[in-house]
Amino acid sequence: MAKKNKELNWPYKVFSPLLRLIFKLKYKPIIINKEVIPKKGPILIVSNHKHVFDQCFAIMATKRVIHYMAKKEYFDDKKVAWFFKAAGCIPVNRQIHDDSAKERALAVLNDGGAIGLFPEGTRNKTNDVFLLPFKFGTVSMAQKTGATIIPSCVTGDYDKKKHNLMVRFGKPFKVSKNMDLEAANEKLYKEIESLMKKNLKETNRTIEEELASRNQDQKKKK
Repeated sequence: MAKKNKELNWPYKVFSPLLRLIFKLKYKPIIINKEVIPKKGPILIVSNHKHVFDQCFAIMATKRVIHYMAKKEYFDDKKVAWFFKAAGCIPVNRQIHDDSAKERALAVLNDGGAIGLFPEGTRNKTNDVFLLPFKFGTVSMAQKTGATIIPSCVTGDYDKKKHNLMVRFGKPFKVSKNMDLEAANEKLYKEIESLMKKNLKETNRTIEEELASRNQDQKKKK
């Protein structure tokens, strides 16, 4: 598996500098505490999920190769499949309990690599729920592999005119072998919720404004 992961690294390392430049120029995101991301060892970078581009900010924050778990439909679409394959993403069939995807992610972590996850399980398209309930995949994989969890969040508008996108990384933590997974999942949820509220406070945004900023890409198509 180690050899396979290394083979996936070269296109990622070619495209990621270009991605960082494009997003820096277009959205001018404020990225806080990126220095907490370990430079080596197995890690899980997890965040709330409001937009298709959310994963780009973790990629901007570290030079490590982050293998994001992405829905299988992206790999079935010939127009974008090349990008997700080049980025080292792991396809997930959301219609079933996809054990093969989970095994691939565990292999990356056991090889000392980095996995990116959105524990909400899908984009939060609601206009009334601040943060959706978390799936247990993150804390389960962290406990099985000894990987470090880095909670993070993204808030603000994906609008090049507003430039109020803020990304914040929180204090890393591990899930011990004897820790209850429900307790670990609740800890992760509260950490990310707290990070989001800190962002809103620093950018003088209300929760209502944050909720209204969702689904911007769909609104622009109408």
